[in-house]
Amino acid sequence: MRPAVTIALFALVWLAVSGSFTIPNLLLGIAAGALSLFLIRGHVHPDGRRIRPLKLLALVVLFVKELALSAWKVAVLVASPKMTLKPGIFAFPLTVDRDFEITLLANLITLTPGTLSVDVSPDRKVLYVHALDCSDPVGTRRDIANGFEKSILEAFR
Repeated sequence: MRPAVTIALFALVWLAVSGSFTIPNLLLGIAAGALSLFLIRGHVHPDGRRIRPLKLLALVVLFVKELALSAWKVAVLVASPKMTLKPGIFAFPLTVDRDFEITLLANLITLTPGTLSVDVSPDRKVLYVHALDCSDPVGTRRDIANGFEKSILEAFR
């Protein structure tokens, strides 16, 4: 994706998030988009890999879907009279290997209610995740691998 298109998309997202569709706010969005692109330029595709815009959009849609579902599940768990929670930390073996991808995955997990990225192993092969309900760590690992991690690999490789 060309830098100008990326900056324009960042500016549009800025306008949508801020809710103010004015010229000064647009200019601020363009400046923020350009600064953001400048700061991450070496991490996104340092070895010639490209961003796939449609796959990136699919990742955003997946995140919004997971955000809504997780928020609902956590709300139901917290509101129930008997909280039968089994919190715990599990190890998630990473397929993503670049710092940018690991950071993005960790942030997506943390931003989803009920889960929190705790640490990454020194060799960057394992991500430790705390789950509010860790009764099925195998299923949670599978969901992360087939959801966020797969989408990140598709969008950035």
